[in-house]
Amino acid sequence: MQWYNHEHRHSSIQFVTPAQRHAGLDKAIIAQHLQVYADARKAQPQRWSSCTRDWQVVTEVHLNPTKNPQESEQHTKVVSMQIDA
Repeated sequence: MQWYNHEHRHSSIQFVTPAQRHAGLDKAIIAQHLQVYADARKAQPQRWSSCTRDWQVVTEVHLNPTKNPQESEQHTKVVSMQIDA
């Protein structure tokens, strides 16, 4: 638990730890990440062929999220059909 909550940086919450997010430190850390990327792009623009990573603060996190709402509806229909059969 120590490693997962205090050391492992989760990609789904913009590479901060759950403890940092819970403590409200994520916004400052993400702003720092954004600044590092902006500085790197400014220093060597030839290395960047497109936009940098999206460093917006994540407001909601879902366990096992579906890729799109239609996928969720299709899965529900298939499960329903299997139960009814």
